Amino acid sequence: MIDFLIYSGYLLLLINLILYTYSFFRKEKSNIFFMCYLLFSFIMQITMEFMYYFRFDNLFLINIFVVGQMILLSLFYASIVKLESQKRIVKRSLYCALFILSIQFFIDYRQFLKFNLFAITIASLLIVAFALLHFYNMLTEHKSYYYITIAVIFFMLGSTILYLVGNLTLSLSDDLKYLSWKLNAFLFLVYQLFILYEWKISFSQKNFYSA
Repeated sequence: MIDFLIYSGYLLLLINLILYTYSFFRKEKSNIFFMCYLLFSFIMQITMEFMYYFRFDNLFLINIFVVGQMILLSLFYASIVKLESQKRIVKRSLYCALFILSIQFFIDYRQFLKFNLFAITIASLLIVAFALLHFYNMLTEHKSYYYITIAVIFFMLGSTILYLVGNLTLSLSDDLKYLSWKLNAFLFLVYQLFILYEWKISFSQKNFYSA
């Protein structure tokens, strides 16, 4: 069951990458930072999967993914919010988060080589904050990337909670850990479905808007 969820999520991620890349290069409608985020996500997910298959330690890749995801989604939201003051808030918050994480990694480089719950929490909550800011703007503005923003909020919050719970249940039964992984795989699949639906609504041939 969990393998089906995981590989279905990867397949949808690849489909989304192809569709958003097509929309960017052929139609010039898709946001470049979001397209780069999909590309980065696909490369990282496949790399981690291969390393896991060949029994290499891939925990450091999780930290690279978390930081890279934070940077690209922050730049994505900085590019679509309208007010210059909000753009500055997003970028300065990103710089601050990177500075904090850099200090942590500098003080103890081993934090970069293992499952870093602090980095995951900081990065996820920062992205959620930016998504909520954009969602607030959409109450009075055109609803650009509406479904993606909803998906980002629920996926980042849900995934972070599951990571926190999973970290607390490391000493408990394998069934509980398996349930946590399965729920996270399900959330990722739903996340990709929302991204696909956004493309259909906003970027398919009959439904373009200016990104």
